[in-house]
Amino acid sequence: MNQNINIRPERNDDINAIEKIIIEAFKNSPHSNQTEHKIVTKLRNDNSLSVSLVAEVNKMVVGHIAFSKVKINDEFIEWYGLAPVSVNPEYQNQGVGSQLIRAGLSAIRELDAKGCVILGEPAYYNRFGFKAFSGLVFNGVPPEYFQSLLLMGDMPKGNIEYHKAFA
Repeated sequence: MNQNINIRPERNDDINAIEKIIIEAFKNSPHSNQTEHKIVTKLRNDNSLSVSLVAEVNKMVVGHIAFSKVKINDEFIEWYGLAPVSVNPEYQNQGVGSQLIRAGLSAIRELDAKGCVILGEPAYYNRFGFKAFSGLVFNGVPPEYFQSLLLMGDMPKGNIEYHKAFA
């Protein structure tokens, strides 16, 4: 990619652009029920977006990533869920998503995160260190698509629960 990508925290004037990007990014996704933009809105309205970053190219928002707290066995133990990550289709496969993920993981490390979970394509998320781990369970999904990344401490075991916005 020859454009310069700037990653920064979302601002209030980014909200409409973020919503449009999320809708466009998931419009043709076979694993989506096209509610990802509503999840981000609910998380934002509930002050539950732990990290929300945008990617800009030429001062135009072209991507977004959200992280929110997850519970393991009904308790928040400094673990976060990465979801969703969205890139404007015109800018996909150009490194925007990868830069957002790396910046987001760095941002949750600054929050003293112990780990992160993702429901996603193993072939894509493995490159960031995510792996399926049988000890962490997210019911109702094929276990190979539910992956975790240990950032510090010991790998916990138990059931993962996302914020109610994901329900």
